Amino acid sequence: MPRLSSAYHLGLGDKLRLMNWGLVALIVTIGLIGIALLYSAGGKHWQPWAGAQLARFVIGIVLMLVIAVVDIRVWWRIAYPFYGIMLFLLVVVEVMGHIGMGAQRWINLGFFVLQPSELMKIALVLSLAKYFHGLSLEDIGQPIKLVAPVSMVLVPVGLVLLQPNLGTATLLMLASAAVFFAGGVRWWKFLIVIGLAAAILPVAWHHLHDYQKARLLTFLNPAADPLGHGYNILQSKIALGSGGLFGKGFGQGTQSQLQFLPEKHTDFIFVVLAEEFGLFGAIFLLLLYFLLIAYGFMIALTSRSQFGRLAAFGLTVTFFLYVFVNVAMVTGTIPVVGIPLPLVSYGGTAMMTLLVGCGVLLSLSIHRDMRISRTGSVD
Repeated sequence: MPRLSSAYHLGLGDKLRLMNWGLVALIVTIGLIGIALLYSAGGKHWQPWAGAQLARFVIGIVLMLVIAVVDIRVWWRIAYPFYGIMLFLLVVVEVMGHIGMGAQRWINLGFFVLQPSELMKIALVLSLAKYFHGLSLEDIGQPIKLVAPVSMVLVPVGLVLLQPNLGTATLLMLASAAVFFAGGVRWWKFLIVIGLAAAILPVAWHHLHDYQKARLLTFLNPAADPLGHGYNILQSKIALGSGGLFGKGFGQGTQSQLQFLPEKHTDFIFVVLAEEFGLFGAIFLLLLYFLLIAYGFMIALTSRSQFGRLAAFGLTVTFFLYVFVNVAMVTGTIPVVGIPLPLVSYGGTAMMTLLVGCGVLLSLSIHRDMRISRTGSVD
């Protein structure tokens, strides 16, 4: 193994030897489980979902491995330009974005439909990591120094809310808060923000769209409208309960196969798993997610640069939020917000975004012993 004090001299072979292949294996396993579930949800046919997902996944894995061998200083240098490009694309979405399912969130490129808000999750984490990397603890204690990063969060969050996309906006804020906290922002400042947010809730309620209000009211009492707004979550709970301990078998889920379960290939794919493989199948997938998240936090803890620590921590928290929100949503623990299950739900931009994020995480792992100065040079 090469001397890691000279990490910036690593060749491709050295980087491949330092690759966290255990993390790669976990990512591939979770992705293949998703493809199998989409195959089942499609009536044991590759069309319309499983075949397309497999093709995207193969391309995404190759892209992930290419990103993994990129020098960590490259991510430090491009963090702000990457953020600026994603911010520009969010403005483009607002002006001329593609409308689907009542929301304006996509840019139709012809060969691919891009959702910039997904890529903004990575860009925002990298930009905040770079910003806090350049600050001392004394700087972080000065409120004026927090104006820039807070603005970096609020501008894209505001644009995402205009789409409207409350779920993604919430994930952007929570992942950003994690980077702020890991960067050294004192906890009492978070309490102030939480207090202000609670104070404006009554005002915010009146600015919610009708379907967003309906989701919140349905969460409180889904049985009030069982054939309307409460239908999705009620069918989800029926499918979850019918799976029992060991499930009904691959491709044998009645709720999903008989088309009772809506959005079974996207937001409610976890329910397909639970119905066909039962509680043990659901726990097995959650265990794989737990191991992946544990890998991410270990990379953050072992990184010698502040940028690497904060970027790895922010990306891992983002992945955790995807899992937590989706599972909590389909089990009725929180309102339905339309967040996919990472690497499992059908979708191009979301899956590619997560694989790009995993690639950056692998890159941070390979270069975890590299110390970076506040100007981006190697110490």
